Amino acid sequence: MSNASLSPLPSADRPDVAARLRDALLGASFTADGLLELLGAPAYAALSRSETVPALRATRGDTPLELLVRLFLLQQPVPHARVADVLPVDACLESGWLDRAGDDEVAATVDVRPYGGSDGEDWFIVSDLGCAVGGAGGIGNHAEGVVLGVGGASTTLAGLTVRTPVSAALDLGTGSGIQALHAAAHATRVTATDVNPRALHITALTLALSGAPAADLREGSLYEPVADDETYDLIVSNPPFVISPGARLTYRDGGMGGDDLCRSLVQQTGERLNEGGFAHFLANWQHVEGEDWTDRLRSWVPRGCDAWIVQREVQDVTQYAELWLRDAGDHRGDPAAYQARYDAWLDEFEARKVKAVGFGWITLRRTGAAAPSVVAEEWPHPVEQPLGETVRAHFDRVDYLRSHDDAALLEAHFTLAGEVVQEQVGLPGAEDPEHVVLRQNRGMRRATRVDTVGAGFAGVCDGTMSAGRILDAIAQLVGEDPVALRDRTPAQIRLLVEQGFLEPA
Repeated sequence: MSNASLSPLPSADRPDVAARLRDALLGASFTADGLLELLGAPAYAALSRSETVPALRATRGDTPLELLVRLFLLQQPVPHARVADVLPVDACLESGWLDRAGDDEVAATVDVRPYGGSDGEDWFIVSDLGCAVGGAGGIGNHAEGVVLGVGGASTTLAGLTVRTPVSAALDLGTGSGIQALHAAAHATRVTATDVNPRALHITALTLALSGAPAADLREGSLYEPVADDETYDLIVSNPPFVISPGARLTYRDGGMGGDDLCRSLVQQTGERLNEGGFAHFLANWQHVEGEDWTDRLRSWVPRGCDAWIVQREVQDVTQYAELWLRDAGDHRGDPAAYQARYDAWLDEFEARKVKAVGFGWITLRRTGAAAPSVVAEEWPHPVEQPLGETVRAHFDRVDYLRSHDDAALLEAHFTLAGEVVQEQVGLPGAEDPEHVVLRQNRGMRRATRVDTVGAGFAGVCDGTMSAGRILDAIAQLVGEDPVALRDRTPAQIRLLVEQGFLEPA
């Protein structure tokens, strides 16, 4: 790896300077809320698309906050004298946060993006110049070892992660350190690995500038820097999951064939998790001719782990190749080279009999259950982030259903989950609906079709009566045999509990 064209990084050995810089940034309201108020929603959203013109127009004044946005987010040189009124400029120059630009201006050596923590913390994500906003944005114009800032994948993974106090957390492929930063808020000890030493350096800067405890930073690919006897309560990874011919870009290309990197990562995780511990991954996987994708993913799950696998998107191989060729900026280069690279991607997919690529989330939980639960589903619909509590509740329901047979379900008491609504579908004016749908307005925002008994049952679940007594009352109301109703309804109750419409009282 060559980092020759990347700028020198600030010193990671000057926590005093990072603390002073943090105080100055907060004092000028250089925060996520401060940016939104200054820029307005359209310009703020444009930054996430790597479009800087609206933000430049919004920062033409001379306030400290406008100065800092131009300096750290928009990479504009600013007057030395003016910066000296806002930042500890000499210390920042000495430690490498700033560099001189001409006789009377200074420029930032790294991007610094304000980022709001899950509990309202004011954090800062450090990344290479031009990489703080909008993901890659044509990253092929940069050196191969570039370190990106916050992108959609980063925030998706952070939102999925179960946030409970833990002793030890591991962030594999830490990048700019956003997952390690989140973990530091609820883990006693955080370990972060990356094959790119520049990423480890930037993670140290992110943690220091955010006022977070330092992490144990280790160089190496995935689990390589982790000792065989080390285990964790939480493991997170936004790995280089792109399925590509070769490994041009460290931040996205894993260097293994097909989806082998994601498969090996998931398979090696079971022995690293403590009992009850969670692992959260983003991943891509191949859709191979003659193979069900769910079977492929189920084969990845290590022994002794429950799993919840959610496929969020599927792209055919041409869409997928074009997405990542554009990500690398190849579409702006030589047309012949672009065509050759496109051909190489399609050749690779053809050789592997891959017809499409799936993207989604994989969550593992270490369990002592004799029969672990593996749920693999497709859910391309909108969800409500953060989903960490929804993920935790899913596995709590797995435990509950695993320990309750049908007879136990009929003795149990349930309540209807919050913000569930009922929709009736049928022809206008019809006496009875053709079918009834229950819909969640929180979390996964699921919808499920139920019969009139299921809808009636869910509607009266307030925790006061057992499921069996409710069914007996419904049977009397509709003139049905209560024994037959008790026999056929537990499967529907089990589904409603599994999907989070009903909660054990």
